[in-house]
Amino acid sequence: MNRYSPTQRGLDDIASRAAEVLGARILGQEIAYEELTISVAAEAIVEVVTLLRDDPELRFISFVDICGADYPEREKRFDVVYHLLSPYTNHRIRIKLMTDAATAVPSLSDVFPAATWYEREAYDFYGILFSGNPDFRRILTDYGFRGHPLRKDFPLTGFVEVRYSNEERRVVYEPVKLPQEYRDFDFLSPWEGTDYVLPGDEKGSE
Repeated sequence: MNRYSPTQRGLDDIASRAAEVLGARILGQEIAYEELTISVAAEAIVEVVTLLRDDPELRFISFVDICGADYPEREKRFDVVYHLLSPYTNHRIRIKLMTDAATAVPSLSDVFPAATWYEREAYDFYGILFSGNPDFRRILTDYGFRGHPLRKDFPLTGFVEVRYSNEERRVVYEPVKLPQEYRDFDFLSPWEGTDYVLPGDEKGSE
């Protein structure tokens, strides 16, 4: 068997080694969909990732990404999820922690410089805070954007709309306007409002 192919036995070995290396830092652990997931406390994330990177049997040296998930009903509403890859064992590991909108998670920028971008993205879209990030600015939304668009309490329409004003000769921001006629759709017809038959529509009545 190719020892670089992900196998259940290999995952069990990785899980056992991770538990040995991290000890009480692991709050939960499971194997699902051929990937190992561990849960840790937010304050331990830098130490956990460093140990996973530097351990000679694990060598999770490749940082993949950071993503967020929002659960507004929880006291700690956000999951922060980290993905690492070990090219030496051909296995991935998922590390999860929970935090709220006011508590900053320690930045991984000193361990994996690539984390700087993903932490900015998680802040921009979810409002998740990271302490120690060297360039903690919004990264994808517009200048002066209010709110965080992937929160489940953020309106899908947003708060402002953008247009170019010929009178002012510049881009202007205005509150979103939703006229009632744009909310009243006839979902049986893709051509709402037409009082004539478009070419080809007559075939639908045959």
